[in-house]
Amino acid sequence: MANNSFGEPLNGKFRAECLNAHWCLSLDDARAKMEESRQDYNTGRPHSAIGNKPPISLMNGSSAAAPP
Repeated sequence: MANNSFGEPLNGKFRAECLNAHWCLSLDDARAKMEESRQDYNTGRPHSAIGNKPPISLMNGSSAAAPP
C-alpha cells in the first residue's frame, strides 16, 4: 500500500481491524479473511468522510445512508 497521508490511515485500520483481529492458518485463509474485510469495508461500513455512507453507494450513485 502507498506510503502517504491517504494510505497510512487505511494501513493502520486494516491492520487493527483485520490482521490483528484474526489468526490466519494458511496463506489461503489469510486471503479469504482479507477479502471478507475488504468487502465489509467497501459495502457495509459507513464512512464519515462521505456522509456516513459505504463507498459502494458512491459507485451506485445512491445518496441513501448505510443501513443501521
